[in-house]
Amino acid sequence: MFDTVVIATDGSGSAERAVEAALDLAAHFDATVHALYVVDSGEVDATPEEVREELERALATTGGRALSFVRETAAAEADDDVVTAVRQGDPADEICQYAVDHGADVVATGTRGRHGEHGFLLGSVAEEIVRQAPMPVLSVRQLEGEANPEREAV
Repeated sequence: MFDTVVIATDGSGSAERAVEAALDLAAHFDATVHALYVVDSGEVDATPEEVREELERALATTGGRALSFVRETAAAEADDDVVTAVRQGDPADEICQYAVDHGADVVATGTRGRHGEHGFLLGSVAEEIVRQAPMPVLSVRQLEGEANPEREAV
């Protein structure tokens, strides 16, 4: 039923739960797993020029950690076959386009990302993916009281 699963990750606690759920789903169907991190170009462009380079480095580090988490979690579950990618642009647009480009059968995403409580606002990345994606979207929420590593690091 599912041959290709795309996991959209930003390294947040909610995304980590989505990774685990998506890997379980992929294992059940012996599907190929793609992990995608998107550098939000709008966030970068809105940053004052004097700190833009530092923000880009921080986002690249966060993306590397998020993708490493997917690879390590997959390896621990005996599934070493994870394709990783980084894109830059509008996160929802890039995730949906990546999923279409790679023939994804499902996209997995957390419901609350690096922006925490702002995820409840209309226009959040998860909501936009649900609205735009032509394939099913598995949205996984962060459990109440569960730590969010991204927010703890701030």
